[in-house]
Amino acid sequence: MAAIVGSLGTAYVCCCSSSASYSFRSSSLFLTKLTHFYRPSSSASLRGSFAFVPFRSRRGKFMAHSLAQANLGLTNPTPNEAPQVSFGAKDIDVLEWKGDLLAVGVTEKDVAKDENSKFKNPILNKLDSRLGGLLSEASAEEDFTGKVGQSTVLRFSGLGTKRVSLIGLGKSASNVAAFRSLGETVAVAAKASQASDVAISLASPDEHSSVSKPNIASAIASGTILGIFEDNRYKSESKKSVLKSVEIIGLGSGPEVDKKLKYGQDVSSGIVLGRELVNSPANVLTPGALAAEATKIASAYSDVLSATILNEEQCKELNMGSYLGVAAASANPPHFIHLCYKPPTGPVSTKLGLVGKGLTFDSGGYNIKTGPGCSIEIMKTDMGGSAAVLGAAKAIGQIKPLGVEVHFVIAACENMISGTGMRPGDIITASNGKTIEVNNTDAEGRLTLADALVYTCKQGVDKVIDLATLTGACIVALGPSIAGIFTPSDDLAKEVLAASEASGEKLWRMPLEDSYWESMKSSVADMLNTGGRPGGAITAALFLKQFVDEKVQWMHIDVAGPVFSDKKRTATGFGVATLVEWVLKNAS
Repeated sequence: MAAIVGSLGTAYVCCCSSSASYSFRSSSLFLTKLTHFYRPSSSASLRGSFAFVPFRSRRGKFMAHSLAQANLGLTNPTPNEAPQVSFGAKDIDVLEWKGDLLAVGVTEKDVAKDENSKFKNPILNKLDSRLGGLLSEASAEEDFTGKVGQSTVLRFSGLGTKRVSLIGLGKSASNVAAFRSLGETVAVAAKASQASDVAISLASPDEHSSVSKPNIASAIASGTILGIFEDNRYKSESKKSVLKSVEIIGLGSGPEVDKKLKYGQDVSSGIVLGRELVNSPANVLTPGALAAEATKIASAYSDVLSATILNEEQCKELNMGSYLGVAAASANPPHFIHLCYKPPTGPVSTKLGLVGKGLTFDSGGYNIKTGPGCSIEIMKTDMGGSAAVLGAAKAIGQIKPLGVEVHFVIAACENMISGTGMRPGDIITASNGKTIEVNNTDAEGRLTLADALVYTCKQGVDKVIDLATLTGACIVALGPSIAGIFTPSDDLAKEVLAASEASGEKLWRMPLEDSYWESMKSSVADMLNTGGRPGGAITAALFLKQFVDEKVQWMHIDVAGPVFSDKKRTATGFGVATLVEWVLKNAS
């Protein structure tokens, strides 16, 4: 008996019988190594129950090292405790509020003063008057001008609150990202001052329409949750936030605002999951552990989500040679993940597919990643696309939109090096029958996505989006904070760009230049898996296009840049919010 630890610290037990009868039949390169895999307790579909079934290798010896790999280094993460913070909205005077910290978001215009060095802004002037001018004096001494990134926390007596914080929003604040950042900054200030009860207000709330105010409140709530979050699962000691309640003042109150506040919390929980998955090291988050996390999501929201986990033999029966070719070298077997969301009531008018690249570690294979800038040390992040998909699945499971069915698909595996592995020059066959000459084993993500896209299209979806940390070329083109989108459909592009604007995540549409396909042609197979260096992100997208049904609207999103913050050395959860917004825009 052995335990495999999931990314969130949950142990999954694997039972092996030494007296069991095992079988093996010969197969081609990418189907040679059968080790442990999931077998559902009853049929291929499951809702949280699964089992591991042992197999022998072709040498007849049980590959126990595949279990050891799952807990390499004896690391058992301590699960992060979800912050229990209550959110509310009130329309009251800021002077009436009582608590530990009152935070006010201010623009550069808001901090302007008259000839008597008094704030022109009514709310700031009111606070300053109650404090005898100390607020304006302190802001002048600290040269606080309301610029983005500026903040000050002052402790006063004479108010119902122990502390007042001014947080800069820049010249203006009109987008989701600005208000989410406000929430994150407030969370950091609350933690530093050990504040339990916090209120957040804007200095000029009336500059925003009544329609936009609930969305602003939602973004602030979302940012606050993300600001509280710290991934301390792998640290021996950590300091916990004591924040218990957040009240948002001056942006309205009532059912509509409450609904938006809950939405912000639901999306944030998905983003937090996405961050935890990407941050998890490859010795903990194996393909099997990723599948276990997907199953946990389906179990938690079993009224609307179901899980199907395909093992290696089942993938072989579906002719997924492209995916299994990548997985062939690893001691940790592949797991093909399929979650399906169906609304709790009513008919389905639209079927959507979300496909995430799920390489829990990418060594590059025989084209191993070497030299400065190869980033092999952060290749645990190569499953960032799948993290976004699972984070979206969790959020959708909580929101439960009507009229839409969603298929979440991940071909999870590792790209390693061994005698059973895929070699440069090999020809592999995808599940749609197309053959691929592998001229670079480090262009593996597209090979796994190929079979995942074929599978997803066969689910009868109308539209499909794939997310992948696919190319360094996209980072070169767009930098670290913008994802590139590729699609032949103008309508789908408009939908997703509108969703990204609502989510605050940055996307940029890139060209699908068909003439570049010439560089992907092979003399011995249907295609190569890589072209030349020029236009690498475009040729990667053109490759994926070969595995999408022509009747299905398709988009590829290259998230190689924004999925991980090099500055903070941590995952961002990028993609979750946009996917959720897109699903809701397709809901009835």
